[in-house]
Amino acid sequence: MFTVKLKTLMEEFHLEPVCMSESAGDIDITTSDVNRPGLQLSGYMEYFGTDRIQIIGKVEMTYLASLSPQERKKRLDDYFRTGFPCLVIARDQDPFPEMMEASEKYSIPILRTKDITSRFMSGLIRYLNVMLAPRISMHGVLVEVYGEGILILGESGVGKSETALELVKRGHRLIADDLVEIRRVSDTTLLGAAPENIRHLIEIRGIGIVDVKHLFGMGAVKMQENINLVIKLELWKEGKMYDRLGLEDHFTDILGISVPSLVIPVRPGRNLAIIVEVAAMNHRQKKMGYNAAKFLSERFFKFDD
Repeated sequence: MFTVKLKTLMEEFHLEPVCMSESAGDIDITTSDVNRPGLQLSGYMEYFGTDRIQIIGKVEMTYLASLSPQERKKRLDDYFRTGFPCLVIARDQDPFPEMMEASEKYSIPILRTKDITSRFMSGLIRYLNVMLAPRISMHGVLVEVYGEGILILGESGVGKSETALELVKRGHRLIADDLVEIRRVSDTTLLGAAPENIRHLIEIRGIGIVDVKHLFGMGAVKMQENINLVIKLELWKEGKMYDRLGLEDHFTDILGISVPSLVIPVRPGRNLAIIVEVAAMNHRQKKMGYNAAKFLSERFFKFDD
């Protein structure tokens, strides 16, 4: 299970500490779910996720303002007693004295943002979905070609990095070389990035380490990209039957998500960069509803009739 420190969230979203201890920044956030405590402030505590960040907006603050000081103190005391990680007040609103008292009593930080409630919530959920997503690392190369995230896999020395370098020269972008960190950010989406210590670097045998960002410019690199297609490079094996029509769809399972994949045989004289470009364009074409192999097959059936 992955976690995010509260101090990291504060830096990312410029959250102002209203009431918090010095050690509160080390609180671990373990879920991307957040909660607006409308029912909880009214006294209903069933099925309340105490591991979620709590967000209070104008509606909740207006409701609390309608209560008497004694009732407000009781409701807030019952609420803070549950022990959630932190409370964020949106729209730069001032907390009630009873809220500050409960925060100090139960050591639960109160933070504040100037952002409106819905916008802050959506941004926070999106950020936590990425940071807390299940992830694996794979030996390969990730490039963006014509807007498609292409994960290139294969044995060491088969030509993955050289292919990526040629693609960069042809105007495409590098995300990761050698090691790709892959996160499952939704039931259908995989997001790939490079480890920070090797980001934007390529290893070329005989040359060494190449810094793509400094050599080719900022337009040649990208921080992260969705993985839309897997291309497996393998040395050409005599006698092996390779797909020549593309009528069958093949997939690679990554973190429980089936990603369309191709096997590209490597032999002298084959321009792998151009092949990867065509594979990316053909994949986009298939997503738009046109499959050249099926069109050819239907044409032959038509002529047979």
